[in-house]
Amino acid sequence: MKIHEYQAKALFAQHGIPVPKGKAVANPAEAYEAYTALGGRVVLKAQVHAGGRGKAGGIRMAASPEEAERVAQDMLGKRLVTHQTGPTGAPVNRLLVEESVPVRRELYVGLLVDAESARTVVLASPSGGMDIEEVAARTPEKIFKEYVDPCVGLRSFQARRLAYALGIGPALIRPATDLLNNLYLLFWSKDASLVEVNPLVETEDGRLLALDAKVNFDDNATFRHKELASLQDPTQDNALERRAADNGIVYIQLDGDVGCIVNGAGLAMATMDIIHNMGAEPANFLDIGGAGSGDDKVAEAFKIIIADPKVKRVFVNVFGGILRCDYVARGVVKAARETGCRLPMVARLQGTNSEEAQRILAESGLPVSFATDIGEAARLAVGKP
Repeated sequence: MKIHEYQAKALFAQHGIPVPKGKAVANPAEAYEAYTALGGRVVLKAQVHAGGRGKAGGIRMAASPEEAERVAQDMLGKRLVTHQTGPTGAPVNRLLVEESVPVRRELYVGLLVDAESARTVVLASPSGGMDIEEVAARTPEKIFKEYVDPCVGLRSFQARRLAYALGIGPALIRPATDLLNNLYLLFWSKDASLVEVNPLVETEDGRLLALDAKVNFDDNATFRHKELASLQDPTQDNALERRAADNGIVYIQLDGDVGCIVNGAGLAMATMDIIHNMGAEPANFLDIGGAGSGDDKVAEAFKIIIADPKVKRVFVNVFGGILRCDYVARGVVKAARETGCRLPMVARLQGTNSEEAQRILAESGLPVSFATDIGEAARLAVGKP
């Protein structure tokens, strides 16, 4: 679950993490009022669930309330296209109007879960204000890490070590240590999957401020945090992914043209890999699941997949166990008939009631090819003879 920058900064402030003064606005008149309240030059930031806003024109300055109103008028109601949104962009329904801060240095701090060590890792770099992936690729020696023991949390000596690695002067070591500790407490207490400050700035008057804020939460833990539900913004969600989630289907839209219906996350990832290795690209990750996945759920999954206009063919790769293969076949036939879909399909159905499933598909009149070997099935799915 993602939230907007202004919401993340409100959480920062609640946890003692210093942020610039600012106000979220939804119309030009509110932008005028926000400038007047802040009393000086401001920055207007598009509130979208994506990075790369600055390069895409999503962060602009204003030196008067009238200019703030004009800029807000120009930005609100548009779609912002960044390298993270894809060509369709994301709707700009709200802006953060924030005081302009004289900056001496830009730093980076981030917290995430490291799968290899199964621990939270705190990352810090003196090269803030740019994509941290670029820094890691070009100058990995500028990325400093501290792994957190979950039994004791981030220790003060670890936070100080990171502060010194950032090249912060003696007067800011204590504030930096407190800031890092508070970021970790936010990360831990809210079951976050990512907390990122880029840039964390040292101001001309000697303060540390979180000039940007990004917080993502673990979807599997949100049941413990009912207060987070109000922070969701469905207008920022991928419409097909939201539709899938509402139907209990794990679906992530990708950029390829081979639609995939698969049961089980491992088989789904293997399916994506083999499609890629065959020289094509999957249009989605999809795990239809097991128990409770009847033909209606399969039909909905099929409809979601073919609703993506990039999809040119469909690969059904199912190992029937808890989910019976005949349920899959009936669901596919039902959805294809209801939508009038005639896209070519390849079906690899193994396990419970697989013969019945192949009979259902073969008698449906749909353009279906069958295979038992996953390599052969993938070759057919990507259109190779």
